[in-house]
Amino acid sequence: MTGNEFRFFLSCDINLPVTFRVERLEGTLSSTKSSNSGTDSTTEERRPELYVECALYIDGAPFGLPTRTRLESMGPSYCWNELITLSTKYRDLTAHSQLALTVWDVSCGRDEGLVGGATVLLFNSKMQLKTGKQKLRLCPGKEADGSLPTTTPGKVPRNERGELERLEKLGNKYERGQIQRVDWLDRLTFKAMEGIKEFESCKNGNSYLYLVVDFCGFEHRVVFQESGANFLLPAPIASSNELVTVWDPEVGRINPSEHKQLKLARSLTRGIIDRDLKPSSNERKSIQRILKYPPTRTLSGDEKQLLWKFRFSLMSEKRALTKFLRSVEWSDVQEAKQALELMGRWEMIDVCDALELLSPVFESEEVRAYAVRVLERADDEELQCYLLQLVQALRFERSDKSHLSQFLVERSSCNIELASFLRWYVTVELGELALTKHYYSTHEILEERVKKLAPTEYGEDGSKLWQSLVRQTELVAQLCTIMREVGAVRGNTQKKIEKLRQLLSGLLSELTYFEEPVRSLLAPSVLITGIVPSESSIFKSALHPLRLTFRTASGGTCKMIFKKGDDIRQDQLVVQMVSLMDRLLKLENLDLHLTPYKVLATGQDEGMLEFIPSHSLALILSEHRSIISYLQKFHPDEHGPFGITATCLETFIKSCAGYSVITYILGIGDRHLDNLLLRDDGRLFHVDFGYILGRDPKPFPPPMKLCKEMVEAMGGAESQYYTRFKSYCCEAYNILRKSSNLILNLFHLMAGSNIPDIASDPEKSILKLQEKFRLDLDDEACVHFFQDLINESVSALFPQMVETIHRWAQYWR
Repeated sequence: MTGNEFRFFLSCDINLPVTFRVERLEGTLSSTKSSNSGTDSTTEERRPELYVECALYIDGAPFGLPTRTRLESMGPSYCWNELITLSTKYRDLTAHSQLALTVWDVSCGRDEGLVGGATVLLFNSKMQLKTGKQKLRLCPGKEADGSLPTTTPGKVPRNERGELERLEKLGNKYERGQIQRVDWLDRLTFKAMEGIKEFESCKNGNSYLYLVVDFCGFEHRVVFQESGANFLLPAPIASSNELVTVWDPEVGRINPSEHKQLKLARSLTRGIIDRDLKPSSNERKSIQRILKYPPTRTLSGDEKQLLWKFRFSLMSEKRALTKFLRSVEWSDVQEAKQALELMGRWEMIDVCDALELLSPVFESEEVRAYAVRVLERADDEELQCYLLQLVQALRFERSDKSHLSQFLVERSSCNIELASFLRWYVTVELGELALTKHYYSTHEILEERVKKLAPTEYGEDGSKLWQSLVRQTELVAQLCTIMREVGAVRGNTQKKIEKLRQLLSGLLSELTYFEEPVRSLLAPSVLITGIVPSESSIFKSALHPLRLTFRTASGGTCKMIFKKGDDIRQDQLVVQMVSLMDRLLKLENLDLHLTPYKVLATGQDEGMLEFIPSHSLALILSEHRSIISYLQKFHPDEHGPFGITATCLETFIKSCAGYSVITYILGIGDRHLDNLLLRDDGRLFHVDFGYILGRDPKPFPPPMKLCKEMVEAMGGAESQYYTRFKSYCCEAYNILRKSSNLILNLFHLMAGSNIPDIASDPEKSILKLQEKFRLDLDDEACVHFFQDLINESVSALFPQMVETIHRWAQYWR
């Protein structure tokens, strides 16, 4: 929602009972003495027993029966915290509806038991329903009066309001989310507020009693509106320059004349004429322009009408199907039926376009089933590239056992890697209560299907195969236990490493040699048989992730990193995109030597990462002073460029070009020399993707993440190798632009996920990604555009200063 929008509900549309919570009584209730029976000389202190009587008044008259809370006798702080639900519904309220609240004490007679009362209007002066906590001052010795005007107002008179009332009002706004939350500042503020409250209470001598009532809230504000016609009185002319918000009931509604014209244009009799229509030259240009729209573009009414008019002549154009389906009025049964018939006879679309049909834009089960049929043409390797997004697409399905769910299970049952990843992707999503049913159903179908597999398919029967996947979960649970034990150790990283190896050799020695082999989480076709304690370690960082070396059944080893306490689902998405883009580039015969290491989130704050032997540029520069000096150590060549082999330098240049383009497109932020790693063979790659899609904690980030040390390793900005680097960048950028629809569709399917940089504003995030592709330019113009980006990034000197500050921070950590 933008800052200029005001979304609201109308009170006449809310068919729910009026609900509020009576919380507590604040202030000191004067103690009373009562005489002992049979004597007049002795008295004992009486403990009050209080309840609150709640009555609704509409236009000054009682409406419905009053409701009472339970008795509360735990003085001096009386806390009911009881939810009250009235028989009256919000739609029945008027603008002058009041709630009368009276506190009674049943420990004495009726005449003496009246503590006090307060009356509060349910709608404020702006005709908006009151929400949140309301602190009402009781009129002592008076029963709440619901007449208009009331004699027992709960609102403190304006001339008596002080600092305490101002703070209460701000606290109410904070709880409703109208004030931005800053944890460290909030704690200090609330502590100061408590001191002010104590001071004000002592100053006033606790002379007043206050009843705290909490009115329930809704997703948007509730504005008063009577049932029936909307008669709006003209507002009086005001001398001030106040803005008056007027609700127009026609906004957002269908224009009857336009709707009638649309129905006539799309009638069944009109379809006979449309069958032989051919677009004119101008209409053909308009259609071609529409077909080039990215999947995020919303079609106008005229564009929808144009596609519908020439739908028969477009059936041989496969790119036009998704745009045509967007132009269909699905609420019209006859039109929807005709569209589905045409869809069956349309030229088969590509897999990347089928992903668009699985987005939340398309609700028709027939359309989504058609998309699944197209996906069946993809091989397992391609399907694995989209598996993460296809699991997210399950949240948009209307049934638990949808065509998409059954397709994913069927394909996964024939491929152990797909089965393992599908199980983990679904397991991570089980934490969302609203969608648990969808994912539980898919998990059950997968388990049932895998257990029925014949022994010949993998050399082991289905039950054993499923157990090998279940053991992955058991392994993760044991690694979480290790993380807790190691985290509790006080001292430096070396002491934590010693504790880790002690655990693996002692209490958790079963992890050294597994009773049954476990399938690797990152490469399920590989069986791991245990952890090597002497080769396992802990990284020096705040979360202390584990670096574990596993034995494999084939006699080798593999290294993995286990993290706990950090959400790595965003890293998982970025690395998946790097892997996909690497595949797209290689399909065009451009291998940029990328390093798409494997990442798998096993929970919302834990996961496994592949360990790639490498060193950070910060460490390399501190020990070797330059990248070239480091590469000369592993690939020396006296006759080669800069004293290293030509192959090594070419590898370095290509990998720099690949990651420069990818980090630009995905808007990767927070780049510094500690999360740029270099392998011995010259491959450079990025890690740690906590900021994507344009977010960056550093001020004034350059458009491309290209540091001067990388340019110096290519011989400087005037060398032939730097020119070759720019050539690779432009070529890769234009190749990836051709697949922009695929990448945008994949991100669109992630819009409903809990990935931080997408969930905050999905629509804006996808538009940011679309902007990076510059779809308004042709290939030649894009070459000049990207070269200018590189030059601008290299000449940006400010990030170098930030890098220096970061190095200092790392040094003192």
